[in-house]
Amino acid sequence: MKMSGSGEVPEDLKEAENPTFPVGSNAIITEAHMPGMEGVEATIVGAYETTVYTISYNPTNGGERVEDHKWIIHEEVANRQEEPYQVGDEITVDADHMEGMDGANATIDSAEKTTVYMVDFILSDSGEEVTNHKWVTESELSQE
Repeated sequence: MKMSGSGEVPEDLKEAENPTFPVGSNAIITEAHMPGMEGVEATIVGAYETTVYTISYNPTNGGERVEDHKWIIHEEVANRQEEPYQVGDEITVDADHMEGMDGANATIDSAEKTTVYMVDFILSDSGEEVTNHKWVTESELSQE
């Protein structure tokens, strides 16, 4: 997984007007997408209103099938429809959070309209600094 990102977001992604965790504030990550994430303090870099999906897909590079990947957002679906997708819908991914993800055909495992956050943090297990990590949902953050 590419833990750090460029900070670029899809141009049609809507910034959250009154997010629970405003840009510049700190929060604790309560779930780990990767080792070293859970329980660390994160700085909020961006907050956006969208539909977030977990997906399962076969990587385009021939790697092992990925099940229930957290998260891609509606704006990261290639040739997307306006309405949110439903569980079981087939999509093409337009995001490169992991090697072999971009361009992969995927199945929607879950869909939820929520605020998603781009965050900076330091991994507890390696001390590696992660910047512009996409995405953490509001339910995966808590007040300090």
